[in-house]
Amino acid sequence: MGFAHNNVLHANHFRKDWQRRVRTWFDQPGRKLRRRTARKTKAATLGVRPLNLLRPAVRGQTVRYNRKVREGRGFTLLELKEAGIGRKEARGVGIVVDHRRRNLSVEGKNLNVERLQAYKSRLIVFPRKAGKAKKGDSSAQDLKAATTRVAIPLPEGIAAEAPRKITSEEREFQAFRTLRTARANQRHEGARKARAAKASIIKEEEEAAKKK
Repeated sequence: MGFAHNNVLHANHFRKDWQRRVRTWFDQPGRKLRRRTARKTKAATLGVRPLNLLRPAVRGQTVRYNRKVREGRGFTLLELKEAGIGRKEARGVGIVVDHRRRNLSVEGKNLNVERLQAYKSRLIVFPRKAGKAKKGDSSAQDLKAATTRVAIPLPEGIAAEAPRKITSEEREFQAFRTLRTARANQRHEGARKARAAKASIIKEEEEAAKKK
């Protein structure tokens, strides 16, 4: 192989002692057994509690992954409120709460509210001391019911619609203009209310002055 122009000569090193630098892992079967034993120990320690905490169903970020539904960090305070669960109560019954997350769509919020309600309907709260039930604990009849550790599965994504013709109403609808109008109305709502209240006060004063 020849060299052209004013290029740097190759300095390939093929005599390195790679056997001392290669990494091996012969402990893989042992680690597999250790993880399995740890899972059994954890399951025995938890008793009848679920193995995993309940998390919301959210969509992945970016256009590439937003078709997929995955588990989120925690439920929003609005979702808990609509499901009738307090934030402190939720943490005590295995529901993760994320006060920073916000609901950006009604569909996503309703999906998680239904998920919470399904979990609440299947939930059995055992008393801390046997025979001494407190407020919020399940009844004696519910405690005899069969328990399961199977987690509530994530809902399936919205099925794609079949191709169809665009209607005349959809063709005439102006999405950008509608959004801009809604944002402007929200932005100026306070100022418009203050202006209307001021105008009503002035009108009342003028009417009172006429009566005099």
